[in-house]
Amino acid sequence: MRVLGVDPGLTRCGIGVVEGQLGQKLDAVAVEVVRTPASLSTADRLVEIERVLYEWVETYQPDAVAVERVFSQHNVRTVMGTAQASGVALVVAARRGIPVAMHTPSEVKAAVTGSGRADKHQVTTMVTRLLRLAERPTPADAADALALAICHLWRGEADRRIEEAVAAAGARRPR
Repeated sequence: MRVLGVDPGLTRCGIGVVEGQLGQKLDAVAVEVVRTPASLSTADRLVEIERVLYEWVETYQPDAVAVERVFSQHNVRTVMGTAQASGVALVVAARRGIPVAMHTPSEVKAAVTGSGRADKHQVTTMVTRLLRLAERPTPADAADALALAICHLWRGEADRRIEEAVAAAGARRPR
């Protein structure tokens, strides 16, 4: 399975593709940080993020897209930009019929490090180890995008199997 992870942001949007399966080794396919200058209008910045995400979907053909769920922050402007970039990722995936999952920052941290309270350094260290990378992905947005993809490969597949089992059990239950 190939997952495109998106760490949304208006100034820096991390994107990374990881391939693998639950219980097997994972491979980093590609990682990048899309940077948009604050001098551009918000609309133009979102168009640039959309353009790059579309190219990545075309190039890497992911089976799923994992996007960080926007959580409440103190800075409303930051939340708005993050939410807008997140929406772009959802639309790009939906237009191609690619399943999308959203994971909270603590879910991602817990999946990758074992602790939902891990810091950026710990996440980057574990991403580097899990993907057997020669160098640490930088900036943190790059590591976070890869972590999102890893989280989805592990959690998303497990969640899907649980849902299938519950549905199958419900179908067998007499009414």
